[in-house]
Amino acid sequence: MTELSGGPALPQERRVVTAIPGPKSQELWARKQATVAGGVGAVLPVFAKRAGGGILEDVDGNSFIDFGSGIAVTSVGNSAEAVVRRATAQLADFTHTCVMVTPYEPYVEVCEQLAELTPGDHAKKSALFNSGAEAVENAVKIARAYTKRQAVVVFDHGYHGRTNLTMALTAKNMPYKHGFGPFAPEVYRVPLAYPYRWLTGPENCAKEAADQAISQITKQIGAENVAAIIIEPVLGEGGFIEPAKGFLPAIADFAKENGIVFVADEIQSGFCRTGQWFACEDENIVPDLITTAKGIAGGLPLAAVTGRAEIMDAAHAGGLGGTYGGNPVACAAALGAIETMRELDLNAKARRIGEIMKPRLQAMADKHDIIGEVRGRGAMIAIEIVESGSKEPNPKATAALAAACHQEGLLVLTTGTYGNVLRFLPPLVIGEDLLNEGLNIIESALATV
Repeated sequence: MTELSGGPALPQERRVVTAIPGPKSQELWARKQATVAGGVGAVLPVFAKRAGGGILEDVDGNSFIDFGSGIAVTSVGNSAEAVVRRATAQLADFTHTCVMVTPYEPYVEVCEQLAELTPGDHAKKSALFNSGAEAVENAVKIARAYTKRQAVVVFDHGYHGRTNLTMALTAKNMPYKHGFGPFAPEVYRVPLAYPYRWLTGPENCAKEAADQAISQITKQIGAENVAAIIIEPVLGEGGFIEPAKGFLPAIADFAKENGIVFVADEIQSGFCRTGQWFACEDENIVPDLITTAKGIAGGLPLAAVTGRAEIMDAAHAGGLGGTYGGNPVACAAALGAIETMRELDLNAKARRIGEIMKPRLQAMADKHDIIGEVRGRGAMIAIEIVESGSKEPNPKATAALAAACHQEGLLVLTTGTYGNVLRFLPPLVIGEDLLNEGLNIIESALATV
């Protein structure tokens, strides 16, 4: 009998047949501990064997409902048919030439798709890289080349990567920055419109936060010295924070008025995740540059900077690139992922996921006062966990909730500056029965905390 493969053929059912982690995973974990650097951790120490749809199967035969998607990477599902088909065909032709040595069509095709899909009808160009951090770092290079300025402005609670420059851009110390400095200079952090935690209330948040941010930029940095303002339209690692409505347009307008390159970091929020191709479309933001990765290539390493042609062309020939950037197999996978997003209308599916999840989670919040807020859009949803009767962050309960879900066969992730946010990033192809089963597990877990 042929062994079942992953991808769409994988049975879409939760199954817990051993303790979590099971004996084979424990054995592999011991091997990992012996040979893999201790800094490479794991949310759940079970070893994946197959995945597809809304299910991840481990080496012990346990099948988990996947509310993580590899941190928003496998939005089209693991081993999606079009991704596998296109990547396999490209593997058979050639695996690498380096686009800076001899170019190839898939790279150009991905850039054409990005020009079509990203916000705005202006002339656009792209450059492809390996990871989100690389994309952000290159966006800074491009903005500095274009403006001839050096300063970069980022926001409280933002996350932009793990390279030296992007660690400087990232707000959270543990585990991303602690002990790894000194960091790159000319990076400045300003307030974010975080409605749940804004001291004068969410109704005042957008204007007051924008006024504070703009005041700090003008008085402490000087707008004429700023090359780029970088922000996630929905913050990822910071806790799935949606900036208060009106905040992003105010910051984008300020950037435009002062010749500053406005960069939307859509690495986690892009490619249908929020129910739109890109989260910045919600307030009709047209960024000068947009960085993408994660969901772009169905699980293969690819990232991009896309933006106004005149800005993208500011870097000199040879100034952008890298040996593996825009690898042909990853490009083929990206074309398969975009094909899947279009054919299955994954924006609509993301919106449907939100329509199911948010009311059910809000009902849980009405019963359990440790849920301070339910927030997010589409299939990028989170609950912030607090001490009962207050807004004090409760990372201990958050970790306990995640652990309880894991034991019942639901893979969930924690996040947030304070470590007190449970985030949900299901594959956009997940079935509604699995989605509701996962929500049942969360509801039961809440009763134990």
